[in-house]
Amino acid sequence: MHMVQMRQEYRDQLAQIEHQTLEGLDMVVEALDRALEALMERDVELASVVVADDDRIDGRYLETHQAILSLLALQAPVAGDLRVVAALLHVIRHIERMGDQCVTIAKLVPLDGREPETDRQLLSHIARMGAHVRAQTLQCKRAFSAREVPLAEELVLLDRDVNALNREIFTRAVAIGDDPDLREWAMHMTLVARCLERIGDNAVDIGEQTAFVVTGLFREFSDASHVRLD
Repeated sequence: MHMVQMRQEYRDQLAQIEHQTLEGLDMVVEALDRALEALMERDVELASVVVADDDRIDGRYLETHQAILSLLALQAPVAGDLRVVAALLHVIRHIERMGDQCVTIAKLVPLDGREPETDRQLLSHIARMGAHVRAQTLQCKRAFSAREVPLAEELVLLDRDVNALNREIFTRAVAIGDDPDLREWAMHMTLVARCLERIGDNAVDIGEQTAFVVTGLFREFSDASHVRLD
C-alpha cells in the first residue's frame, strides 16, 4: 500500500512539473504579444515591461530544471516516464530561448529613435509573421500536452509560412529606398523577423519532443534553419 502511495505521489509530481513547464509557453505568448504591441505602437514603456518580465521566464526555467533534476535523483524514472523527463528538459530550454527572442524584439523599440517613416507592407508582414508564430507556440503546447504527434507535425507547415514571410521582409527591407532613417528602421525589422523565425523554430523543436515522448525515437520533422526551395 505504501509503495502504491509513493508511486502516486511520484506521478503527481511528474504531472506538476510538466504543467509548470508548459505554463512557460503561456508566458512566451504574453511576452510576444506585448513585444509586438510595443513595436507597432513604439511604446518604450511597454517594451521595458517585456525586458523586465523576462525574469519570470528565466525563473521558471531554473525552477523547472531543478525540479526535474530532483526527480531524477530521488525517483529514478524509467521507460515512458524517463522520456517525459528528458523531453521536459529540452522543452523548458526552448521556452527560455523563446523568451529571450521576445526580449530582443522589445529592445529594438527604443532604437527607432527619431521616429522615422515606416512602411506599411513591412509592418503588415511583421504582424502576419507574429500571428503565425503565436499560433505555433500555442499549438506546440497543445500537441505536447495531448501527446498528439500529427498536431506536432503540423507545426512544420506553419513554419514554412513563417520562413516565407521572413524572406519577404528581408527583400522589402533591402529595396525600401534611400532615406537613411527609413533604411535603418527597415534593418531593425529584419532583426525582428529573425527573432520571430527563431521562436517558430523552437516551437517546431518542442513538437519534435512530443514525437519522442510518444514513440521513443527522436527525429527531426524538418531542418527549420534551412529554407526549402519548392
